[in-house]
Amino acid sequence: MLRRGEAASEVEGLLSDEGLEYKRLVLYDRDVIVAWGPSEDKAAEKLRGHPAVELVSNVGSKLQLSSREWLGGDSVARIGNVEVGRDFIVIAGPCGIESREQVEEAVSAVWSAGAHVVRGGAWKPRTSPYSFQGIGLEAAKWLAEAAHSKGLPAITEVMDPRDARQVFNIVDGVWVGARSMQVTPLLRELGRLCRETGKAVLIKRGFGNTLEEWLLASEYVMLEGCSNVALIERGSRCWASVSRFSLDVAIIPVARGKTHLPIIVDPSHPAGKRELVEPLALAATAAGAQGLMIEVHPWPEKALSDKQQQLTPGEFKRLMEKLKLLLEALGRRMAPQPKA
Repeated sequence: MLRRGEAASEVEGLLSDEGLEYKRLVLYDRDVIVAWGPSEDKAAEKLRGHPAVELVSNVGSKLQLSSREWLGGDSVARIGNVEVGRDFIVIAGPCGIESREQVEEAVSAVWSAGAHVVRGGAWKPRTSPYSFQGIGLEAAKWLAEAAHSKGLPAITEVMDPRDARQVFNIVDGVWVGARSMQVTPLLRELGRLCRETGKAVLIKRGFGNTLEEWLLASEYVMLEGCSNVALIERGSRCWASVSRFSLDVAIIPVARGKTHLPIIVDPSHPAGKRELVEPLALAATAAGAQGLMIEVHPWPEKALSDKQQQLTPGEFKRLMEKLKLLLEALGRRMAPQPKA
């Protein structure tokens, strides 16, 4: 990390002389040079105490930008006018956007219950090519219009780098799905668009990926100059029939000890059944999650994807009431809802 106002040319020259690859970035309002290569340790020793260098950190570590060490505290991501990483926030909406009427009903329901951000899948990554694949860009427009009419920001999943720029022009942030977490061209493109627009990128952990792999996915995004990143835990592959996936509650405090990035939990996917969503949501909150992403559909029995795990508006309202009580008991608080 460079000192403000200090020229970086001498530092960059030293890194070049040592044969290191490096990239200069402005992240979290700090001037940073990220360098990597076989002579990292040697270069680090030369840079320690250099008048232009404030801090040399994470030498030899794969996690240079996502680690808590160099930032020295928690970062805050912003989805529109909602801060992620301070007070508790809830993202809610349908699994897939199926019609304008459906998304308008869903937005109205989650807004009235106190949600902070609206989610909805414009594209749906499905195991079977014969399942509902989503409507695409038009659905993202419906989502943004409905959410913005209530004063709420909107987010959707991006699967293809070729769609990313158009999506960033419509919604307030995007998430990377569990299946796409290691698609590095997508991560890089979202990082570049985040740097250009300031809009958020949320990264779900793949259902077979480790904590380190999850954080390394965020490194790809931040290495493009993106300072607006959060992580979403959505459960790991398991072979038991009691739930769809296994929610790794322990990873929440472990991840928060390793990274400055906000941690959100998606309890809908590990539950797989709507009656399990509430207990998993409450458990994740108690374990230190800084927010939740919950699937809510106005008519779950008619849903074209994941109908078993989507809450009804009434169930979501009851969950929000319980979350407020739990947060109060934990000495935390629900963030205020954005105003229209």
